[in-house]
Amino acid sequence: MEVILMERIEKLGQMGDVVSVKPGYARNYLFPQKKAVSLTEENKAHFQEQRAQLEAVNLERKGEAEAVGAKLDGLQIIMVRQAGETGYLYGSVKARDISAGISEEGFTVARQQVSLTKPIKILGLHPVNVALHPEVSVEVVVNVARSEEEAEIQRITGKAVVSQDEEEAGTEEASAAPLPDEAEAAPAEEQTEGEAGDEAEAGDEAEAGDEAEAGESAEEPQAGPDDKVEEEVTVPDLTG
Repeated sequence: MEVILMERIEKLGQMGDVVSVKPGYARNYLFPQKKAVSLTEENKAHFQEQRAQLEAVNLERKGEAEAVGAKLDGLQIIMVRQAGETGYLYGSVKARDISAGISEEGFTVARQQVSLTKPIKILGLHPVNVALHPEVSVEVVVNVARSEEEAEIQRITGKAVVSQDEEEAGTEEASAAPLPDEAEAAPAEEQTEGEAGDEAEAGDEAEAGDEAEAGESAEEPQAGPDDKVEEEVTVPDLTG
């Protein structure tokens, strides 16, 4: 269906533009929020009569939003939640929670003004856009932590606080990882060129020793004619 925009809507159009939208989007959002009216001759004529006044009101609201935005931009909202050792929340932080947190800081922000595509489910610092006006948006930081103390640590370090056990596990894993030099070193079973040479030299010496010993055994002198040789003597039988 076609509607007349009563204010600027991001990715849709400017004030006074005639745009085509889905009926459900118009009925559930644009019309209740008075951001648009259906395109009829009566509404078209009424808008033209009120256009100058509407633009003046819009300009005034934009100035007010810019003044608030200058104070709100970069504000850090602390959300204390229970979480496991890995940092994942047992619950979640939603747009209404962020809106309430901003209101506690003295700023009036509706849930619909918080641009959060999906709930926050993990510890840490999460930037979130807040639309103060159709033409003015600021960014706040949602600091989700287990306690106020951890939130302060996260604010200073810029990262989520993990458990001591997880930190130690990470340190042990890093220590167990092989160094680049060790990973490139030759396996213990492999011999270096020097060691192989030493063993080959030792083997050659052992073979030479065995051959020399065998040669000496072969050159041993045999008995000559002058050498005494024991002869076998037969004793006659004198009993008969």
